[in-house]
Amino acid sequence: MADTPTPDEDAAYKRRRAARKPLLVDLALQGGGSHGAFTWGALDRLLDEEWMIVEAISGTSAGAMNAAVFAHGMAVGGREGARAALEDFWRKVSRAATFSPFQRGPLDMMMGNWTLDNSPLFVAMDLMARLVSPYALGGAGGNPLRDILCECIDFERLATGPVKLFITATNVRTGRGRVFRKHEITPEVLLASACLPSMFQAVEIDGDAYWDGGYSGNPTLTPLVQECESDDTFLIQINPVERPGTPRSAREI
Repeated sequence: MADTPTPDEDAAYKRRRAARKPLLVDLALQGGGSHGAFTWGALDRLLDEEWMIVEAISGTSAGAMNAAVFAHGMAVGGREGARAALEDFWRKVSRAATFSPFQRGPLDMMMGNWTLDNSPLFVAMDLMARLVSPYALGGAGGNPLRDILCECIDFERLATGPVKLFITATNVRTGRGRVFRKHEITPEVLLASACLPSMFQAVEIDGDAYWDGGYSGNPTLTPLVQECESDDTFLIQINPVERPGTPRSAREI
């Protein structure tokens, strides 16, 4: 385990950090469902670095939610506004999940397993998603994130904020990604970027249907290169670059 820095070492580190010249950077946020909460932690830490000036953010799926909430917070209250907005969003998501029927089963709890692998309801829902289209449910089963997004983001302030924003969703008709800029961002755009077709009906935007942006760009980097001045990009990944071992169970595969 690393040694805890002494007060003198900590003070010296803070002086060096404060003396750093400002650096313009971009952020690229990968999607990954509820694991996007880990990205919140990374962003919260990066906000401590006052030398880092965020010019733009590209996000997909859960990364799109984090990107939009971050940019909204920066527009409303700068660094502290972004920190508060991210915490508010994820606390609301967490509270909403409290009432979800998808919870760890007794076997998971006994084994210290934090996944839903042994939850009977989750297994049944996973099977149903393979057999039944969300369109078979009619208009039922709307995305609960919509209300949370509307509560947490002022989309008018977002559109005029200082941070450039790029959100990717996949056009169902063409299979190609569409990148939405900050003046185009609405709740529907964010929901489209996180729309898993086995769970939700496609989101209609400008007459076209859209699915999860992870199918076409997770996240999209092109606008950060072509439309931004920064030469440095922080890529915050959720999915590992490689996984040890060979998947063997049906769930792992």
